[in-house]
Amino acid sequence: MKYSILLFLLLTLGSSFCFSQSGREASFIQWVHKEPHERDLPVPDYYLHNTFFSKAAGQQVGYCIYLPPNYEADSSKRYPVIYNLHGNGGNEWDRGQECTVLHEGILAGKWPPMIMVFPNGGKTTFYKDSYDGKLPIETMFIKELIPYIDKNYRTIARREGRAIEGFSMGGRGSTRLVMKHPNMFCSLFCQAGNVPHTADGYAPDSPDTYPNYYLGPDKQAYIDNDAFLLLAKNLKAIKQLRILIACGTQDDTHIVTIREFHQALLEHGVDHSYWELEGLKHSRKQFIKLLSPLLYDYHVESFRRAGSLD
Repeated sequence: MKYSILLFLLLTLGSSFCFSQSGREASFIQWVHKEPHERDLPVPDYYLHNTFFSKAAGQQVGYCIYLPPNYEADSSKRYPVIYNLHGNGGNEWDRGQECTVLHEGILAGKWPPMIMVFPNGGKTTFYKDSYDGKLPIETMFIKELIPYIDKNYRTIARREGRAIEGFSMGGRGSTRLVMKHPNMFCSLFCQAGNVPHTADGYAPDSPDTYPNYYLGPDKQAYIDNDAFLLLAKNLKAIKQLRILIACGTQDDTHIVTIREFHQALLEHGVDHSYWELEGLKHSRKQFIKLLSPLLYDYHVESFRRAGSLD
């Protein structure tokens, strides 16, 4: 009876576990999250939650969205959109701080009205598809959520009107996604996102280590998800992007590969902006607080240069 109740609760929550062959937990995703308690995570009124049906996942998936002031008043106006990807262990609800910065900046006239979308990327997926098909995160985001948002909201539904960003796992995921799908976006802001040499992690003799338990036994999957190799492969299209990378100098676990990727961009002749924030550790709240006066300047300039903003 206890096991039946547990199974019922898991199905009700829309949760999915994925295990490696040894039985070690590889990844976990709850596809739709309930609004957090106010004392745990204050959620502004303009931070809206919704779901869409993902064929890849076979169920409803949660996302949050910010619609600018007067969105409902003018049914003819279309807006550029920023996709903000959460970090490891996060979900669609936990970017209220970034949303508030944007909302207050729009009200103050600092930035033009824009839409912002906050997907649910699961825990420790790094926004990749798992080899066994149980966690189709990249497919869900690129092939399903973005078209869904373009169809159901008044976005500028082309690369000139799309930007992507994220902190930590979100920065790592957004960077790899842009390297793999450079024609989908015009602007990238990698916020302390580790950029590993994924192909070097291929170790068929160690199937229980990451990324092997997630990407599986086929080496091509590691090559296809390596941001450095994708940079060389898609270089012509990537040079049409605007790229901003920022990381704290005390962010010891991320700054090393970020510097390596910055150097790779230089060696490939990719024009980009690169900031090292003196003394900052790996803290999303401190990162956003420090950069809040200019947090969306780069995307706005990218949209203007691409022709999606006046």
